[in-house]
Amino acid sequence: MAYQNFTDLDVYKECRQFRMAISLLVKARFPPDEKFRLADQILRSSRSITANIAEGHGRYYYKENIRFCRISRASLFETLEHLITAFDEKYISDEQLVDYKAKVDLCGRLLNGYINFLKKQQKPREEDG
Repeated sequence: MAYQNFTDLDVYKECRQFRMAISLLVKARFPPDEKFRLADQILRSSRSITANIAEGHGRYYYKENIRFCRISRASLFETLEHLITAFDEKYISDEQLVDYKAKVDLCGRLLNGYINFLKKQQKPREEDG
């Protein structure tokens, strides 16, 4: 199935929901003295997830799209590390960390699936050769 826009991708939709959840978390739970430290880092890494999906989609070449999806996946795991730091600093509870980790896992599975889809699309088809 060909997509007209990156916003149609399930992986983008799920990662967008995750990004918005992180934004709400930062606004509600992080102290003001973290504004230019952990809060800034976690917002940047979570925004990088969806931004790289969008940028890769706009490249129109499978190999470049895959590269940007891998960067997106790295930003996803960076965001998880920031969530672990937030837990260690007592900004979020153990239950919240578990919930966010489940969201990270889902986004990661979707990203891996999308990367695998793109890899298959870039290979020459047997009937063409």
